[in-house]
Amino acid sequence: MKNLTDDTAQESVTPPVAEATGLDDTNKKIISLLQKNGRRSYVSIAKEIGLSEAAVRLRVQRLTDDGVIQIVAVTNPMEMGFHRQAMVGITVNGDIEQVARDLRKISQIDYIIITAGRFDILAEVFASDDEALLRLVNRSIRRIDGIGHTELFTYMRLESQRYDWGVA
Repeated sequence: MKNLTDDTAQESVTPPVAEATGLDDTNKKIISLLQKNGRRSYVSIAKEIGLSEAAVRLRVQRLTDDGVIQIVAVTNPMEMGFHRQAMVGITVNGDIEQVARDLRKISQIDYIIITAGRFDILAEVFASDDEALLRLVNRSIRRIDGIGHTELFTYMRLESQRYDWGVA
């Protein structure tokens, strides 16, 4: 895997495109522009794609209301004081959806995925250091009823994270 943040190692790769989303080309262009800069003004987007500012605002609002997009501040965990991140593979004995709901109550988990395969659930966690990570896994996650087994995959380095997929 090449480090996509290293200019000398970048490959020309076209991000995957959603096939049957029901989004028209104009909505896809708006999404693409917001993926590059979520703070870009509606006026600037309107000028680039040939719509009025009001039409862009309406389309963005509809995309947001329909759950197609979210416009959020993405933080760098390391800069926020969370020097340890990990993926937790969880095997469940019982109701997977109930365990997922219980995991949602833990603020140090940023996403939870119900999966098929080796683990029933994958949860990405963050902590300030190894001791905090141990407390999180041992005292919070493993104490949830129905969790049979956990396996921790500690991140050594975030090599790449992309937000420009789906509409190219």
